[in-house]
Amino acid sequence: MPYVKIWIHLIFSTKNRAHLISKQLKPQLLKHIKENSIKKNIYIDFLNCVSDHIHLLISLNSKQTISEVVQLIKGESSHWVNKNNLLLNKFEWQDEYIAVSIGHSQVNRVRDYIKNQEEHHRMKTFQEEYDEFVMKYGFEIVKK
Repeated sequence: MPYVKIWIHLIFSTKNRAHLISKQLKPQLLKHIKENSIKKNIYIDFLNCVSDHIHLLISLNSKQTISEVVQLIKGESSHWVNKNNLLLNKFEWQDEYIAVSIGHSQVNRVRDYIKNQEEHHRMKTFQEEYDEFVMKYGFEIVKK
């Protein structure tokens, strides 16, 4: 049996970064994502969201890829919101996402960062946060 511990900080936004995740929807959505992930053998250590995006700290197993995990979480959760008519508008996640590896020594720091999203976004927009991640991790933005 392989022993694997690959930590990923995963971030993705609602389609067009629309503010769709209300204070009423948030606890239901987070609970559903967590419960559904357990069924799909996706280990979510910690998650939190604000009105236009979500952060997750996940650990991949030896047979999972980031793209598979993202697709399973995003696809199923948006389907669930729409199937249950939890919003007046259609709920969708943006296609793009950020996934960065996290060393084991950084796990508690990332948990705290995710936990304090509401406070964090009182001072900084998601676009500013996104731009910081792009610069910090050296992602290249492809302009279309």
